[in-house]
Amino acid sequence: MKLNITTKIIIGFVLGVIIGQILHSTMSAEDATQIANKFQILSKIFLKLIKMIVGPLVFCTLVVGVAKLGDFSVVGRIGIKTLLYFYFATILSLIVGLVVVNVTRPGEVQQWPRPAAGTEVGVSGKAMKTVEDFILHIFPDSFFKALAENEILQIVVFSLFFGIALGAVGEHGKKLIKVIDSLAEVVFKIVGYVMQLAPFAVLGAMTGVVALKGLGILISYAYLIICFFGGLIFFVFGVLWVICLVMRIPYLKLLAHVKDSMILTFSTASSEASLPQQITALEKFGCSKRIIGFVLPLGYSFNLDGSMMYMTFATGFIAQAYGIPLTIEQQIAMLLTLMITSKGIAGVPRASLVVIAGTLAQFDLPVEGLALLIGVDPFLDMGRSATSVAGNAVATAVISKLEGEYIES
Repeated sequence: MKLNITTKIIIGFVLGVIIGQILHSTMSAEDATQIANKFQILSKIFLKLIKMIVGPLVFCTLVVGVAKLGDFSVVGRIGIKTLLYFYFATILSLIVGLVVVNVTRPGEVQQWPRPAAGTEVGVSGKAMKTVEDFILHIFPDSFFKALAENEILQIVVFSLFFGIALGAVGEHGKKLIKVIDSLAEVVFKIVGYVMQLAPFAVLGAMTGVVALKGLGILISYAYLIICFFGGLIFFVFGVLWVICLVMRIPYLKLLAHVKDSMILTFSTASSEASLPQQITALEKFGCSKRIIGFVLPLGYSFNLDGSMMYMTFATGFIAQAYGIPLTIEQQIAMLLTLMITSKGIAGVPRASLVVIAGTLAQFDLPVEGLALLIGVDPFLDMGRSATSVAGNAVATAVISKLEGEYIES
């Protein structure tokens, strides 16, 4: 019997957990770290290959999608709808994070020794960008530089201009559209080759994480993990489902189509890892190809719902752990700040910690408190990354429905 890619990924996940725990329990911390780093090479190679193709894939799909829209006013209309939905989803996810942390109080219920002042947490408390920095960062100095550095948001901006111009030049542009469309098919073929490495990447990632941390950390952080994952489950099966009910989108069918993408993302803790796979899944679900090409790449910079929820949850948790009360006014201010400063973060592991560190510093909360989360963060990252995949799938389906370009499969 031939196993499909999802089954192989699950097998890789389970084997990784078993091997990792054996290494963690039978070796010294130093030896386990060395072995873990070697296993994680598999995951790092896979993620590098994904990054290698994400830029060209975003460029090809977005340019073709925009060029086929053919009208700048249509691009503007879809763009406004997309950004409005992203901010709507962002507000919902930030609110859910705040509500969960305020109701469950994990920082008070579960007590750990507070990290000393000056404890190294690996991220800077001053790393959060200002609104001006973010706006300037959107626009690339060079397309090739953006492509080389895998700056998805900058690639999206160039692709929008290129696609609009390509659609505006008429017959000459149609020839180039066919070439870029064919190039996209080649990129998808490369995706197929790269995805064969996914089970080995998952094996390496899980072995590395569990060998370093051990499954025992899940027990010591059990209440925190239950609270956060409970919030994620509520968002996925509550908030997103209600949005789909209102829009008359078959949500369970949508989840069935993107489940493989969610499993891969959960296993690698990187939402970018499943972007090529998700494009194919949403096409099969019935979303318009040009809407997918427009909305999905933007979503990986603007609509990381799981990460948004984690930011308010983690900030509230650290405040509780240090016994620092946050007033309603402060929490609302924090929510509004995160709504702006969180945009454009990469869909890669631990990017959220940088924004959280900046938020802590801005609200005079101890950045050292991140040390309470560092140990368990890789496990939390799996859940929030998979949630972001579900959120972007719903976003794409909603915009397709609003534009009358959803064909029920």
